[in-house]
Amino acid sequence: MMDFFDFHHHDFSKKFGIYNLKLREVPPANFFSAGIHPQDISASFEEDFLWLKAISKSENCVSIGECGLDGLIGIDESLQNEVFQKQIELANDIQKPIIIHCVKRFSQLIHFKKKSKVPMIIHGFNKRKTIGDELLKNQFCLSFGKSALYNVNLQDFLKQIPIDQLFLETDSAEFDIEDLYQKIAVLKNHQIGDFQQKIKENLENLQIFI
Repeated sequence: MMDFFDFHHHDFSKKFGIYNLKLREVPPANFFSAGIHPQDISASFEEDFLWLKAISKSENCVSIGECGLDGLIGIDESLQNEVFQKQIELANDIQKPIIIHCVKRFSQLIHFKKKSKVPMIIHGFNKRKTIGDELLKNQFCLSFGKSALYNVNLQDFLKQIPIDQLFLETDSAEFDIEDLYQKIAVLKNHQIGDFQQKIKENLENLQIFI
């Protein structure tokens, strides 16, 4: 049986998953994603973007992100939109999926989805069903983290979402991702081995081969 793939994590030493590379950080030997997080946008973002373009060509860079929109930070909204748009264009050019950070800007994501030629995955999804349904309808994938272990509303939503639009992650939380796999497999009425295989197929659809 294969291990439990962690779609989005912050543990540099973890070997099986996608490490979220910090801005200008030296990458690990394993899979990673690289992007400019909304909170890291500065007046020198053009220089940061040159770094991103270079690092994104690495074979182990399997995704652009996390990047996106955040309504709770003090970064100008139009500047956030511009930097997000540039990262979508980069992802289109190199044909790598996009891992999205979104806080209180979900309605705006649909506009950006239309510009993307690659899959877009919302990481750490823990919002209400109406938001999730709209995202799924617009062909986003959703990645779920620790809150899915105990949030009953989220669990009810997970029971009905298409399994081919689903990923699991630890993000920055400290817990065993196997527990999350076991929980969601039960919710989806799947044997754990079959569920792991389905996640593997989802990764292959993103051109991530494990």
